[in-house]
Amino acid sequence: MWAVVKAWFSGNALRLIGWGAAALSVAAVLLGARQAGRNAERADQLKKSLEVKDAQLRATLDAPRNRGELVDRLRNGKF
Repeated sequence: MWAVVKAWFSGNALRLIGWGAAALSVAAVLLGARQAGRNAERADQLKKSLEVKDAQLRATLDAPRNRGELVDRLRNGKF
């Protein structure tokens, strides 16, 4: 039995190595695409969070600084 397996393996070793290399190449491409998708999603999330932060900073700059400015804005309708 062992001799049959050994003979089959010795005759098909290069074919098995080729199929194994092809399978590893496909797996590497798929994992690389998956990682690229994750990186793209992370970049989108970072961009959105920076936009929110910038909007908050702009709102802070435009906010009334004291009660008098608040009253003036409310009277002028610019709030």
